[in-house]
Amino acid sequence: MIPELGQLALTFSFALSLLLGIVPLYGSYTGNERALMLGKPLALAAALFAGLAFVALAYAFYTDDFTVINVASNSSSVLPWYYKLTATWGSHEGSMVLWVWILTLWTAAVALFSKQLPLLMQGRILGIMGWIGVGFIAFSLFMSNAFERSLPYFPVEGNDLNPLLQDFGMIIHPPLLYMGYVGFAVSFAFAIAALLSGKFDSTWARWARPWTLAAWMFLTLGIMLGSWWAYKELGWGGWWFWDPVENASFMPWLVGTALIHTLAVTEKRGTFKSWTVLLALATFSLSLMGAFLVRSGVLVSVHSFATDPSRGMFLLVFLLIVIGGSLLLYGLRMRSVRSQARYQLFSREVMLWGNNVFMLTATLVVFLGTLLPLFHQELGLGTISIGEPFFNAMFFYLTIPFSLLLGLGPWVRWKQQKWQPLIPPLAMIAVAALIVAVGLMAATQSVQANVALIGLLLGAWVGMSALGEVGQRIRQFGQGLAGIRKLSASHYGMTTAHIGFAVMVIGIAMTTTYSVERDVRMQVGDTVTLSGYEFTLLDLYKLDGPNFGGEAADLKVERDGRFITNLHAEKRFYTIQRTVMTEAAIHARLSRDLYVSLGEALPGDAWSFKVQVKPFVRWIWLGGLLMAIGATWSLLDVRYRRKVLRRAAAPSGDDQSDAKKELAHA
Repeated sequence: MIPELGQLALTFSFALSLLLGIVPLYGSYTGNERALMLGKPLALAAALFAGLAFVALAYAFYTDDFTVINVASNSSSVLPWYYKLTATWGSHEGSMVLWVWILTLWTAAVALFSKQLPLLMQGRILGIMGWIGVGFIAFSLFMSNAFERSLPYFPVEGNDLNPLLQDFGMIIHPPLLYMGYVGFAVSFAFAIAALLSGKFDSTWARWARPWTLAAWMFLTLGIMLGSWWAYKELGWGGWWFWDPVENASFMPWLVGTALIHTLAVTEKRGTFKSWTVLLALATFSLSLMGAFLVRSGVLVSVHSFATDPSRGMFLLVFLLIVIGGSLLLYGLRMRSVRSQARYQLFSREVMLWGNNVFMLTATLVVFLGTLLPLFHQELGLGTISIGEPFFNAMFFYLTIPFSLLLGLGPWVRWKQQKWQPLIPPLAMIAVAALIVAVGLMAATQSVQANVALIGLLLGAWVGMSALGEVGQRIRQFGQGLAGIRKLSASHYGMTTAHIGFAVMVIGIAMTTTYSVERDVRMQVGDTVTLSGYEFTLLDLYKLDGPNFGGEAADLKVERDGRFITNLHAEKRFYTIQRTVMTEAAIHARLSRDLYVSLGEALPGDAWSFKVQVKPFVRWIWLGGLLMAIGATWSLLDVRYRRKVLRRAAAPSGDDQSDAKKELAHA
């Protein structure tokens, strides 16, 4: 009965989203204020019923209702309860229900927290979000029904959850990633609403920017958590594999980063309007393409769901409608998005423009590297492989000019900047960055790696430049707390995000260059030395988990005769799915990770082990966390809260009078 109620709730959500897509847009076209006012209750009701559908599905998993095909295929009675709930979104069908619920939650959030938007603009945004919801809910209802039963025959036991997903990271990673993916639908809706109205000004950018920041923050956390999960769970010791599905999430992140910067230019200077609109359209389109790649089966990945050509065709048609329709509307409104503001060659506008060029170039590199092998094969030209060396080399060359501009950009003023006053402080920062880089290289007792030195230089340059610029502004505003308080929250958020990027660059450079590993054969009592650490195998024994067995190894780690830690590595065998998984043993410190994974059994009561020492690998995820904190800090800026929204009118003045005039005109 509960699954049927979930199906019914999802059907109600579909009907309400359809009404949301029709009624407010009809009101904006005809000037019907009552129709516009219905947008908010429709959005809230659609979110409520989508939430009920998700709860019903989660209940079916929790109670082991194997009459539901989705539950029988992705769960089991011996699965721990928290992984049963994780299994709710561990399949294609269940993940789409979560996707739909998150989409309706974003729509409801726009309805609740955009009270000061002009009524016509709010109606258009909610109407567009409604149509996006119609597309995804229709896909969930008609192409991937999560509530379908197998009655009258059903299994007494399920197939268990994919062992790859039986990890804490998978409890949090998909919801965060979906929050980012789907959150960019709000930016897309703002852009389409602006194209429909023909109004592009700083106020519009100020309305759209916090929603974009929020989506970017969630996507950043989702990608970082996915990287950490792969590092910990797959047993290889790598933090990024240039997997096609990883790339699918990376592309909207890159374009979304560029969008945040262009929104800042549009808000501050009223320029880059075309950039802003196109990037908003492209970011959500790339999010849809990521969904298509993961769910269509066109690419093979450990992250992708089961293949189904009909599902892929549905998503492809939906993707083409979104991209084609939005670009057609942009072409019709192209004249209204032209920018009139002027600026000189040496200005912050040009710095941001340059960084965006590098961001989009990086996106193009990832796009071609991910899809070119597929196109090459489909055209009958044979099979080609584009792997890690290509991506690493291209990003190495792109990161250098990008980092230089990123460090310089905050120092440069809008419209025009004289270069002479910047020479003394930037020269000091450059020298300090060189000292820090050489000092860290000396601390590692190795100076032969040019990649590490360049990475350290770039990271130190960006981080110290961001801190130096904040210090200079505080001195200009006044001494002590007075100067600190005068800087906006968005400025501190920008600085924190730039420092996060710097920390991540340093982490990537150091762990890529100085990580060491050995594949060794060990028996109980054997000792292996790596980078000064002594790994001693203490014991080997059998595992007995709730839904798995296998082998485990305990090791002791010492350095210079001093005890460091005990490590516990596992090789699990999941009995239902007949799958073997590696659970690596990791001892984490800010400066390095000790990483041991258990391999295969060898003759003579021995086992193979992969032993690794990975310096500064934690800095990669720390940098991502700092970037997300920076976005959150920026969201606290007073401009994006009530006081500013009261002033957030069209250039002519008061919001309500402007809305009434536009309604009357409509």
